[in-house]
Amino acid sequence: MHVLLDATAVPADRGGVGRYVDELVPELVRAGVQLTIACQGRDGELFAELAPDAEVIVVGPHLERRLLRLVWEQVVLPRLIRRVRPDVVHSPHYTMPLATRTPVVVTLHDATFFTTPELHLRAKARFFRAWIRIAARRAAALVTPSLATRDEVVRLVGADAAKFYVAYHGVDHERFRPVSNPEAARVRATLDIGDRDYVGFLGTLEPRKNVTALIRGWVRSCTGLDNPPALVLAGGKGWDDALDAAIAAVPPHLVIRRPGYLPLGDLPGFLAGATVLAYPSRGEGFGLPVLEAMACGATVLTTRELSLPEVGGDAVAYCGTDDASIEAELRALLNDAPRRAALAEAAIVRAQTFTWAAAAQAHLRAYEAAFS
Repeated sequence: MHVLLDATAVPADRGGVGRYVDELVPELVRAGVQLTIACQGRDGELFAELAPDAEVIVVGPHLERRLLRLVWEQVVLPRLIRRVRPDVVHSPHYTMPLATRTPVVVTLHDATFFTTPELHLRAKARFFRAWIRIAARRAAALVTPSLATRDEVVRLVGADAAKFYVAYHGVDHERFRPVSNPEAARVRATLDIGDRDYVGFLGTLEPRKNVTALIRGWVRSCTGLDNPPALVLAGGKGWDDALDAAIAAVPPHLVIRRPGYLPLGDLPGFLAGATVLAYPSRGEGFGLPVLEAMACGATVLTTRELSLPEVGGDAVAYCGTDDASIEAELRALLNDAPRRAALAEAAIVRAQTFTWAAAAQAHLRAYEAAFS
């Protein structure tokens, strides 16, 4: 099976889509896929390192802007397909080339552009709603990272359920695993919180992640505590206009930090070192930070929205998306060390069932169905 993977949509910050493609590529090669990767110049060396047996084609000019990349995808990519002559094209981020007869597999990461459009920038929501509809109609096969996402797309756009293949994300178990106390202490020292315990969050600081409600719930959960935990919000700055005001309203005796992106090598120590890893999202296509925290033995508090119960199962604690529910469940966890330990142990076991090798096999089934 020869697959042309269009990785030009991978963002420079290697966020969720970038992590998905980066982890999937070497496993596809191990699964026997003859892989050709089209990518932007900044990613050429990375993909050559991740998959030495793959052919890497660097394209340009720079395609960082969505419109420029879309024009490249619709005008130039079909020519590349004719030259490479793959069996299947994989478009891993919603959009797809339309002017090709080669079967195309498209990954649809979530359906929140339909279900909660107010949590996205208006133009972005319109753009991805349109392309989800197009992909559902035109793609030979569709990949989603969860049953919830598949079911939502089928319900919302009338897609054919038979075209879908669910490929749960995996986790790099060599990197994301319980760490030693010195390693957790090393990362803690970079957070400027002293020797305080901390509640951690990892993800883009945007409305869909519900960070402002987390801040308010954390403040309320700290009432009456002699040594309240800090709140550390790790991740890129999104467009949440209410975030600064929520941070400004935090009482001065409480400690809140926003360190931005953490180095990949620091993530296990950050996740494992948190007293609670809180991720009260209002909707996810999968929820990779939850899985990675589980693999590190963190006590995770998340919601039952969309895909998150498929990831967490019985190995995480759940709350609602409102301030009061976050407060109540966070307070209960902070006051119950035995429960935190039990959840952490169960999380490690459950996380072992999610692998990128299994994800690659699910993609391979989608490729074979598209080619047949």
